[in-house]
Amino acid sequence: MMFAFFAGLAAGVLHVFSGPDHLAAVAPLAAGGDRRQWRTGLQWGIGHTTGVLLIAALLLLLSEQLPLDAISGYSERIVGVALIAVGAWGIWKARRDTSPHTHGGASFAMGTLHGLAGSSHLFGVLPALAFSQQSDAVLYLTGFGLGAMAGMSAFAAVIGVVSIRLGHNHPGRYRGFLYGSSAAALLIGGFWLVGR
Repeated sequence: MMFAFFAGLAAGVLHVFSGPDHLAAVAPLAAGGDRRQWRTGLQWGIGHTTGVLLIAALLLLLSEQLPLDAISGYSERIVGVALIAVGAWGIWKARRDTSPHTHGGASFAMGTLHGLAGSSHLFGVLPALAFSQQSDAVLYLTGFGLGAMAGMSAFAAVIGVVSIRLGHNHPGRYRGFLYGSSAAALLIGGFWLVGR
């Protein structure tokens, strides 16, 4: 039973760090905060897990009746627009101020959109279907969700610490850091709109 949980945990962490769109969505939100910016990542992880589990449930229950490809395609475009909005907001923030903010609601919404969009996360949760025991499948999915939350919380914490140090010691570098993370969100958002 513990194998299923730890396999899901590893898959969740890997899933977070293998998606540049995930990191680009959270980096501008976590930059410029305080030492509790891990919460921004946790909110993203909770939202992502919610979206993934919703799609997984729909896939299992209503796969024949729902146009999941169409839902996924629309969700991908919404993620693209949301990434562009986060990037534009980050650039505006870099030009205006350097004061700390928390963005739990925005981060949760971004995570949920990412959970609903695309099919890559389904490859992360599909192994749950291979377990013969339903309890193992539940443990795997629990581990996957916790892995996504832990991975993004750690990423947001690192971004928060880096931006605090840059903000205190090198305001110009902090702004450059925020510009860079915001530009990444803009570029990846544009790719999701045009290239997918």
